[in-house]
Amino acid sequence: MSEFKVGDIITGKVAGIQGYGAFVALDDKTQGLVHISEIHHGFVKDVHDFLEVGQEVKVKILEINSETNKISLSIRATEEAPAKTKQESKRPQQQQQMSSGPDEGFNTLRDKLQEWVDKADK
Repeated sequence: MSEFKVGDIITGKVAGIQGYGAFVALDDKTQGLVHISEIHHGFVKDVHDFLEVGQEVKVKILEINSETNKISLSIRATEEAPAKTKQESKRPQQQQQMSSGPDEGFNTLRDKLQEWVDKADK
């Protein structure tokens, strides 16, 4: 493992996939783990949506634990972050909708309330 160091960007092969991430072979003797949170910018529900066994991937070494002989890897650290995620673009729109009028979202409820009161009185 001494040939690898933190910050190195290398090409490896996906050797195995688990629900929590993917094991990537860096050479014939060395494997590291790409945690599910380090596979892609944004939410990853299923690793299989992004990777398959045998696929070559570019990874960055995030951490080497010499005591446990474990290497933490990242695929997303080798990719440029997207300008805006869907979630970021939704937030301003939601705020805009809420600020467009104090009673706007409750018009249907106000209209129905009188109908319900009338039915209850009968």
